[in-house]
Amino acid sequence: MDYAGMDGGEQSTEMSSNPFRNAGNWTAEGEGEGAGEYKGEYQSTSFNEYDGRYQQTDGFRQGSIASEGSSFVCEGEGGGGCKIDEFQAGWNVTNAIQGMFIVSLPFAVLHGGYWAIVAMVGIAHICCYTGKVLVQCLYEPDPATGQMVRVRDSYVAIAKVCFGPKLGARAVSIAQLIELLMTCILYVVVCGDLLAGTYPQGSFDSRSWMLFVGIFLLPMGFLKSLKMVSTLSFWCTMSHIVINAVILGYCLLQIGDWGWSKVRFSIDMENFPISLGVIVFSYTSQIFLPTLEGNMIDRSKFNWMLDWSHIAAAVFKAGFGYICFLTFQNDTQQVITNNLHSQGFKGLVNFFLVIKAVLSYPLPYYAACELLERNFFRGPPKTKFPTIWNLDGELKVWGLGFRVGVIVSTILMAIFIPHFSILMGFIGSFTGTMLSFIWPCYFHIKIKGHLLDQKEIAKDYLIIGLGVLFGVIGIYDSGNALINAFEIGLPF
Repeated sequence: MDYAGMDGGEQSTEMSSNPFRNAGNWTAEGEGEGAGEYKGEYQSTSFNEYDGRYQQTDGFRQGSIASEGSSFVCEGEGGGGCKIDEFQAGWNVTNAIQGMFIVSLPFAVLHGGYWAIVAMVGIAHICCYTGKVLVQCLYEPDPATGQMVRVRDSYVAIAKVCFGPKLGARAVSIAQLIELLMTCILYVVVCGDLLAGTYPQGSFDSRSWMLFVGIFLLPMGFLKSLKMVSTLSFWCTMSHIVINAVILGYCLLQIGDWGWSKVRFSIDMENFPISLGVIVFSYTSQIFLPTLEGNMIDRSKFNWMLDWSHIAAAVFKAGFGYICFLTFQNDTQQVITNNLHSQGFKGLVNFFLVIKAVLSYPLPYYAACELLERNFFRGPPKTKFPTIWNLDGELKVWGLGFRVGVIVSTILMAIFIPHFSILMGFIGSFTGTMLSFIWPCYFHIKIKGHLLDQKEIAKDYLIIGLGVLFGVIGIYDSGNALINAFEIGLPF
């Protein structure tokens, strides 16, 4: 696969109100250095070119902020002016960070005690911060006016500036594609496990349930706008609220039997790194943030949206993990619903969890299709293959086949990757730490370092160090656990 021709360098030029606090510094820096020196420092950034495009579009580029030919538009390729508000953007972020992985968080408390709860809150703060600095890297000050201009449109575009046009595009796109497709696979896996646990005496095993759930995933191939995905993310959040209310209600009824002394301050160093990878993976949303921010009606509310979505996630996750562990204590299972004794009650909760998993699937699936289309299906001379979109904005027949093929491939792969929690830990330790911790802070230092004070630079380096530490420990431990799990044998 040749990722050298990836876009992300076809940059949009939308002017925006300055979302950053150092507006004065931006202006001073731009005016002091001059346009010529600035252009040399920032490689392919040409503000004359950007200003020309800006004037041609009356200060607003119609459609998505993704590159031309992107499927992140509302009316087919290159068309549409569909935008989302801060609440719709928040539903998508909440979908990404309040995903199915919440059912494994009490298991993290079992192995990490209070340190697991601290990690759930601390990692939420870190990922919120790295999301903000990643979006800051999309903007540069116009040397002539000092106004902030959105000169990059994606994670890949930022990587091209920092790593070079070939290495940057390849590294980030491969990591993104792995993260997105493996997330889709995990949603299918957990659906099969939940339904198999709900009907243990039935004739369907987990693989059969995965194929059954796949029937309801096939219509996702028709999704063609981020607004459609936002609607599904809203209902995903509603099902999340129902699940939390039901499980926490059950736990509160058992408050007399809570094991307050069971939560420890020590760490199970053999198993907690796997749980830490699960926590890291559960907060990964940086892949979607450039697109969400670019599609917001009022981008000045992006930081507000990101703050509150991560605060809500931290409160929900820490509270859910803590209360569920107090209820089930040392008997806590990898998937908390397996601790519910009543088969009918367990079936009800699992039903809502399956709905949540199905509604969580569209966001990473849609982003994965977007990435593949931008790399391979934009038409000559940009790519070898023609676009999958008709001029009227509808999918071509073979384009629909391509999108459905992506869904089918995730289902087939899910059948052969059965170890849910361990695999989450492995993925979170690798791609999650790179995309959520290391790269955003590195990009921030590389692009904005001359504008940062020592405290901000030290914070970025600290987060990079934590990302490397979490990644190395998590990959080693979860890799060993995954090898041991497959040596035991597959469940078929």
